[in-house]
Amino acid sequence: MVLLEFSMSPMTQGESVSTYVARAIDIIDKSGLPYQLTAMGTIIEGEWADVMAVVTACFEAMRADCDRVGTHIKIDYRAAPGGRLKSKVDSVQKKLGRSLST
Repeated sequence: MVLLEFSMSPMTQGESVSTYVARAIDIIDKSGLPYQLTAMGTIIEGEWADVMAVVTACFEAMRADCDRVGTHIKIDYRAAPGGRLKSKVDSVQKKLGRSLST
């Protein structure tokens, strides 16, 4: 199972790029994969081919009208069942003995 964190934004569309980011988030949301949106990127959980297909779909949608796209990807593969998107945070909170602002 893969946890993939990525951010993607156009480099040539001015200072505010939320319209383009929203387009990518719509693709991620419709994929059906578990994900977590953060202020600096998005984490997706799933099988390698599935998460990479989502990243590719986001890229294709963005490059349709953006001449330059910046993408940062971080991947954590573990031969284990899913659910790590939540369980990794839960584990830290348990060790601290309190809930965190996540």
